[in-house]
Parts: sequence; structure tokens; C-alpha cells
Amino acid sequence: MSYSVLIVEDHPFQHQYLLNLFHDLGNIRVEAARDGKEAFDWLQKQSFDLVLTDLLMPGMDGVQLIQRLSALPCKPALAIMSAASRRMIVSASLVAQSMGVDVIGQLSKPVNPAAVRTLMCNLDKLIKSDKSPANVPLTLTRETLHEAMQSGALQAWFQPKKSLHDGLIVAAEALARWEHPELGLLMPADFLPSLVRLGLEKELLLLFIKQTIAAQANWARQGYDIPVSINLPTHLLDDDDLADELHDYVCTQGGITAKLGFELMECSTTQDISKYYAGACRLRMKGFGLAQDDFGQGFSSYFNLVSTPFTELKIDRALVHGCVENENLASALASIVALGRQLGLEVVAEGVESQEELALLRKLNCDRVQGFLISRAVSSGRFGHLLHEDSPPRLY
Repeated sequence: MSYSVLIVEDHPFQHQYLLNLFHDLGNIRVEAARDGKEAFDWLQKQSFDLVLTDLLMPGMDGVQLIQRLSALPCKPALAIMSAASRRMIVSASLVAQSMGVDVIGQLSKPVNPAAVRTLMCNLDKLIKSDKSPANVPLTLTRETLHEAMQSGALQAWFQPKKSLHDGLIVAAEALARWEHPELGLLMPADFLPSLVRLGLEKELLLLFIKQTIAAQANWARQGYDIPVSINLPTHLLDDDDLADELHDYVCTQGGITAKLGFELMECSTTQDISKYYAGACRLRMKGFGLAQDDFGQGFSSYFNLVSTPFTELKIDRALVHGCVENENLASALASIVALGRQLGLEVVAEGVESQEELALLRKLNCDRVQGFLISRAVSSGRFGHLLHEDSPPRLY
């Protein structure tokens, strides 16, 4: 397959050197610009599969060019190269990703031939995945979602949290899955936006509490005592009576508040910060566990962490991915794990996908991990099988 690439580089030697690298690969149409303005002029005249840009350039710099890319009707993939610090490249990549631009490479200068070959392999994978059949868009009504919840098609599935101290499954997180009769298994991205738009988050929360308590009872009959955490949209804390309602509901369902925890999500905020702190305090006073979810992503702050009565700290997968190769990420992980332990919190790393990441987290004294390396989210029944495979019954 033939690809079109636009190189944006102001240094004369690097400019020609990069052109030669791409020409040597063959079957690639390459154009070059010497600054962001010239590059954007090219992009307005014709489309490219890939833009490889420097950051530090006179006139329109690389970051400004990235901001312009988001306005294009057909956005090219992006690779960033720079002699600046690794953190500068990562920061520029986050600008692009937050604006809907696919970043397929972060290259330090001078760029070598192997890095260019890897870059084109990444582009090939991206374009082939974009050409795969897309999911049929779902048009979801309140009635459709209610039916899915009432029929049991919309379920809590469970992803294990494994202890790094003894290697056993010691807890789980409840995650939403919809077993659709026609479309198969649907993931949260397929239905949660509609559910949020229709104001059904609290109904889903109560449903998951009910399903989780039933699952815990089944696991207990098999000899396993497994605490479960459930995502709680933070704006629900605007309801002053939420803690009381959840406590009463758990008791009615025969559950134990100490075996349930809530992960406060950053996707929403309370209208009044006092509601956040009051709601968090009252949930803990009712005996529920409380986790700071996705720490290291978005705008989670150290002040919130030390000022809210959390019992668990969950490190976002964005800090875990690449931690083995990136010394800055590894240092950040070490600091967060140490802080969490000093605060007396269970520290959980999310998104663990490799043995190397697992080994590093164990070395850093992280308490627990979850991610595809351990297991994807599975149904309640399948989770029971995972417990049996993991260890003998632990209730005596």
C-alpha cells in the first residue's frame, strides 16, 4: 500500500536527511515543509496519511500546528519528533490526543532508520484498523435501557484485583457489560453516553449494587470473601441523602457495606465542592470503602487525595503503560505508590498488560494490580471459576 507523508522540519540538514530516510523505504509519497504555516498550507490543499513534525520551529511551532490539525475534516495520523525533553514530546502528544488526532510515534532526534520503519508499521496498522467494519451506531431510548436493566441483559461483570504480596485474587471491580440479543456483547462506550444523557446513572448504580451483592453471596457459598468496588459518578454526591439511601439499599439486599466500595470518577463533578467532601465523608461513615479512581489522569490532585477519606488509591493506566521504558513514568509511579502507602491506602495499579510492568510494580511495593495480564472483566459465574483456579476456598 502506498502512503503519503508530510515532514515538517526547519533545520536544512535534518530536512534533507528525513526525506532520504522515507525515500529509501520506497512506495511512499513524501512532501516537506520548513515550518508550521507552510505545512498547514499543504494540508489545506491535499490530504496526507501521516504528518511527522518537529516541535521547536520559527513562526508557527509544532504545537500550534497540532492545534490546527484538529480543524481538518480528514485528520492525518501524527508523529512528533524533537530534541527537547521526553516530557515535552509527551505533553505535545497529549494535546493531539485530546483533540482527536491519532499519535502513532514519539521520536527523539536524531531520527534513525529503525524508528522510521517502526513508524510506517504503526501507520499501516492504524489505517487497516480504520478500514475494518465499524459497529452499527446504537439509537438508545429510555425504554430500551430500562428493558436491558430489568431483563438482566445489562450486567455487572467483574475484573479481579490481584495482590502482589501473595499472588491471590483479593478483590474485584464491577464493570458494565450488555449482552445484547442481536449485537452481541456491548462495551460501556456503546451505551453509557446514552445512559448518562437520559439521567439513568443512579438506576444503574443501584442495579450494580444488587447484582454485586448476589455475586458476593454466590462466591461466599464457594468459600471466597471478595470485596467489590463500583464506579460512582461524582455528581451523584449532590444528593445529600445518597449515603443514607445506599446504606439502606445494601441492608435491604442483604449486603455488607464494608464489602462494597465506590470509585469516585473524574467524568463529572459536584455543583458545590462542599457536597463532594460531605458525600465522601458520609459514605465512609456508613462503612463503604472509597477509592480515588484514575489517579494520574485528568485533574486528580494531591490535595483531594490527602483531604478525602479514601481507603484505596487507583493509579491510572496512562502511568502504567510505558513505565518500564520511560524513567520519568517509573519515577512518578514510585512516588505515587510511596505516597499512597504513607497515607495508609491500598494502592492498585490499573491496566497492567505485561510481565515487565508487573515486575516493576512489585519492586515498587504496589499492593494490588488489575488489567488484561490478570484477566479481563468476566461474568459472575466465570469469576467464581477464576477464584477456584487461583486458590482453594479461603473461608473457614
